[in-house]
Amino acid sequence: QIAFTHIAGDFNIAVMNPNGRGLRKLTNGWQDEAPTWAPNGRIIQFFRTARNTGATSLWQVDLTGENERRLPTPVDASDPAWGPILP
Repeated sequence: QIAFTHIAGDFNIAVMNPNGRGLRKLTNGWQDEAPTWAPNGRIIQFFRTARNTGATSLWQVDLTGENERRLPTPVDASDPAWGPILP
């Protein structure tokens, strides 16, 4: 599957098959962007911008679109990236 920022008014994280079918929105935030896959392929991290303040924070969601949670960071954060799994 391909994870991407679905732009249709609000920005949401979505997944679809490589052929463009099977589109599923995973988030319903105002501005969710920059999805990145977990090495296990079951979780996507992204960043969310708050509508009124512009504050950015890191979030993650599973592929069902449930279990969405904010990841604690000491300051505003964006553009998460997973590191390689080393032996």
